[in-house]
Amino acid sequence: MRSRLAGLTALLLLLAACDSSTGSGDGGGPDADEAVAALAGALGSGEFSDVAFTQVTPQAVSADYAEVVEGMGEVEPTVEVGDVSAQSDTATATLTWSWPVTAEESWTYDSEATLNLVDDAWQVVWSRELVEPSLGAATTLDLTPVRAARGDIVGARGLKIVTPRPVVRLGIDRGQVPKARAAASAQRLAGLVGIDVAPYVKAVTGAGELAFVEAIVYRAGEVPPTVGQGYDRIPGARALGDDLPLAPSREFGAPILGTVGEVTAEMVAEDPGRYEPGDQAGLSGLQARYDEQLQGKPGAVVNAVGSDGKERELFRIDGAAGDPLELTMDVDLQTEAEALLRDVAPSSAIVALRPSTGDIVAAANGPGTEGQNIATFGQFAPGSTFKTVTSLALLRAGVTPDTPLPCTSTVTVDGKRFKNYSDYPASAIGRIPLRTAVAHSCNTAFISQASRLEELDLFDAAGALGLGIDHDLGFPAYFGQVEPAASRTEKAANLIGQGRILASPMVMATVVASVQKGALVVPRLLRSVEVTEPDVDPLAPGEAAALRSMLRGVVTEGSGRALLDVPGPEVIAKTGTAEFERDGRVETHAWMIAAQGDLAVAVFVEQGVSGSRTAGPILEAFLRAAR
Repeated sequence: MRSRLAGLTALLLLLAACDSSTGSGDGGGPDADEAVAALAGALGSGEFSDVAFTQVTPQAVSADYAEVVEGMGEVEPTVEVGDVSAQSDTATATLTWSWPVTAEESWTYDSEATLNLVDDAWQVVWSRELVEPSLGAATTLDLTPVRAARGDIVGARGLKIVTPRPVVRLGIDRGQVPKARAAASAQRLAGLVGIDVAPYVKAVTGAGELAFVEAIVYRAGEVPPTVGQGYDRIPGARALGDDLPLAPSREFGAPILGTVGEVTAEMVAEDPGRYEPGDQAGLSGLQARYDEQLQGKPGAVVNAVGSDGKERELFRIDGAAGDPLELTMDVDLQTEAEALLRDVAPSSAIVALRPSTGDIVAAANGPGTEGQNIATFGQFAPGSTFKTVTSLALLRAGVTPDTPLPCTSTVTVDGKRFKNYSDYPASAIGRIPLRTAVAHSCNTAFISQASRLEELDLFDAAGALGLGIDHDLGFPAYFGQVEPAASRTEKAANLIGQGRILASPMVMATVVASVQKGALVVPRLLRSVEVTEPDVDPLAPGEAAALRSMLRGVVTEGSGRALLDVPGPEVIAKTGTAEFERDGRVETHAWMIAAQGDLAVAVFVEQGVSGSRTAGPILEAFLRAAR
């Protein structure tokens, strides 16, 4: 009995040996593990020349596999071997696939490979199910990125500034026009919408047979009638609806907010880990600087696509929306500022901010800037608006608002003749108090006091009012310059806001805001950016009161009298002109700054008659609209 049991045990052990999980089944044949490892490597690389297949060549498998995974684009899988089970002349193996469909997540699943032992060598049984278990004989994989919802740009009172708004994309659908006629259609559409013909024709003729080649994007409701009536007469031309992150209008804050569009080749080359061709990203302005915050995390969907074109979802990663960017900009005031500049031909800007907080509520650039942001980053001589700073320096040097100063028609410094503006009132010529010199903007009176001021006095006074000391606000901001004079002539020019003095509209609004508040105001546009005040000699209460009194005199008796009847709290103001040369001619910058209640405003027109006559009416209209 024991011998029979011993024999049975030996037989079972022999059978177990034939059912090895890694061998060929006879204990001495080829190892299935090696064949499966070669298969896994080939699936990862797409090169199958080292793999043997049953009833099909490696070349045929390579072509079939390429067709299956073509829709996955540049994404390459990692294929790892799991359990391998060999029994007699058949083996099965678990393959674990991992496709990195986004930067954060991968599509992972298992498939099963079958191998046959033929002529003492393992051969793989090929089928598309080996790539993904649910694929049919004519089914392919397709990866489609899911664009994340871009974060909104939000303004004061929580109102959305940039948010998805409907658009119409016009282009040529290559699937709707024969190849022989595609060029003619592209030429007609380019001419209809007014874009360069040759590049668009090249893009259309070089595109795939089913591609939609975009020509132009219009805001919904803004498609020109001629385009709306004419595009459907062009073979292959189509209009597709979409949403894009847009401001309320094309012009609204454009130089500051920036644009969103398809990434450039340069952006892809500089940061290939972040961008791929076809991605949408911020291209300029705040949209570019805060693109990572606004962009969010894209998702992806993988579909099985049948020969009939029908799709079946296999895997999805939902994108995470971008975080909003919060600004202090007021939609209504920005709109009003841009409306006031709409018909101003020269380069122009309006900046308005709250003295209590520094919040910039409007930073508008007129059409004459041609897309440049001069509102916060312009660099111009501020002219007589800078006399606000010079007045503070004189106060600190011992001059009072009632100190008599000589206001002559002209004054000559080292051969350079300075004069007052052309329509300066004759009644204000002679010995006049500082407050009258400020009210009527007497150049010669200020220049006469040059000997009272040391080299740094002007710089320190400017710093106390927010001018001349740079710091990062999280957006392009120019705080101006107050450079030491290299000569007596240059010092004289500095005192009246020319020479080596430069400023932006933003910083001149900051100057009058600091006077209104009685303390340094630091402008801010982005709520998320912590702004540190520069270390300056602070404005004393008596100095602030004296400056407010003198700037009030500009309104009650001087060059800003047009603001006297503006409803609401008292207005303080200062006008300014600054000469510059262009094409051999002397032209004039026109400035005006003012504050009323908790609003400080600067208006700049690059080429005008004078501050009161050119910038003044714009500033008055803005104050009235802001009530």
